[in-house]
Amino acid sequence: MNEIAFDNDKYIEIQAKEIQKRISQFDNKLYLEVGGKLFDDYHASRILPGFKANAKITMLQQLKEQTEFIIVANANDIQSNKIRNDTSITYENEVLRLIDAFNAIGLSKGSILITQYDNQSNAKSFMIKLKNMGHKVYKAYYIEGYPLHTDFVLSDEGFGKNDYIKTSKPLVIVTAPGPGSGKMAACLSQLYHEYKRGIKAGYAKYETFPIWNIPLQHPVNLAYEAATADLNDINMLDPYHLNAYNKVAVNYNRDIEVFPVLKVMFERIYGTSPYQSPTDMGVNMAGFCIINEEVAANACKQEIIRRYLDSIVKNKLGKFPDSAVDKTYAIMNQIHASLDDRPCVKACLEKHEKENVTTMAIQLHDGTIITGKSSKLLRAPAAALINALKYLAGISDDLLILSPTVLDPIINLKLDRLGHHNPRLHANEVLLILAVSATTNPIAELVLRQLDKLANTQAHSSAILSYADQNIYNRLKIQLTTEPGLAKN
Repeated sequence: MNEIAFDNDKYIEIQAKEIQKRISQFDNKLYLEVGGKLFDDYHASRILPGFKANAKITMLQQLKEQTEFIIVANANDIQSNKIRNDTSITYENEVLRLIDAFNAIGLSKGSILITQYDNQSNAKSFMIKLKNMGHKVYKAYYIEGYPLHTDFVLSDEGFGKNDYIKTSKPLVIVTAPGPGSGKMAACLSQLYHEYKRGIKAGYAKYETFPIWNIPLQHPVNLAYEAATADLNDINMLDPYHLNAYNKVAVNYNRDIEVFPVLKVMFERIYGTSPYQSPTDMGVNMAGFCIINEEVAANACKQEIIRRYLDSIVKNKLGKFPDSAVDKTYAIMNQIHASLDDRPCVKACLEKHEKENVTTMAIQLHDGTIITGKSSKLLRAPAAALINALKYLAGISDDLLILSPTVLDPIINLKLDRLGHHNPRLHANEVLLILAVSATTNPIAELVLRQLDKLANTQAHSSAILSYADQNIYNRLKIQLTTEPGLAKN
């Protein structure tokens, strides 16, 4: 059963009001730095069931008449063709995707800022490409001593040499294709330029996690630590907030460490700082919308276990340090969780030991665990997927639903024309065969109609999946983990 822990409608309503309130505190101009994911925030939707992955965008649509955007990309990331871990696309392509996503929701007014610009060849080519597409493109440069040397940073040789981005809307969303792009520096640079032009623009930060008004050791905040284990982010009580207001608030190490410098910058720009703590800078209202603590805690437990298993795989692939594995394991122990709390793991490994082939296990919402194994025809992810769909459709496991008239030509194509060594079908291929079969076979159509029921189910594989299979499981929103080894069959 999909139980709800979060009131999404309330969140959209009060979040929009909070941002509107913050805009009014300044000269009707607010630069809002967005941390984490603005689009497709599946981490939030997993640990706070009921949170919709694009809730932030739905909220911003209420403010779209007042809103424009700045997408910040680091020239060095463009130069190195840096890849996003979650989507496996380059930062350059992610910038283009963000532009399209903003346009799709009616936010067509925006700019692109290339930071750390030093005539990097790929960055120059990208800027030309963007300009040819009709986009406004600006440059910001490396500033020696940023952010500590405030006298130099806040001068004509510091922020002053950056391009001034001409904006006209009261709310400017500042986002980026990934971390380390320079969003905060971009915001501060704009504040400097605006103030020189007589505009007392404001700055605020919109970041869902950690949630400032729930306990430090709340499972939601611990799940965030597990998600950022490779970045070594640490949730902390905000000492500045406690000192200023005698109230406990949760923030994280990077914002707390940099706040004294930011406060000095605000004082230099405004004459006085509008904020007394890093928590003051935030506008996040998610903590007021958690409506079922038990459901949230259970969802977070599963997320932390998944993060631990994922850290092991990434460590084996050389993408995660040992410290990240140790940290996620420590967080898992902190909430008294173990792999036994993820039943699909045990079911998968038991079947793997029995069959001695690659296996998959999917745990459905009613608790039923469906397994699949690699065979002459199907890869384990495809087999488990078909078996789960047949169960959900109430169809006997013995009934064949993949038409040989469709199967045979595909298998022959893979072996004879495309040079594959075995005919085993991936999950995406099986779904395509089902879709074709459904035009003449009502049972296949019934099976396909069950796909939505797989969203937020749990799955485990005895081996790392191919990109094709992992992509399909992600698209179906199946919450997948794997063992760190490669499939041998």
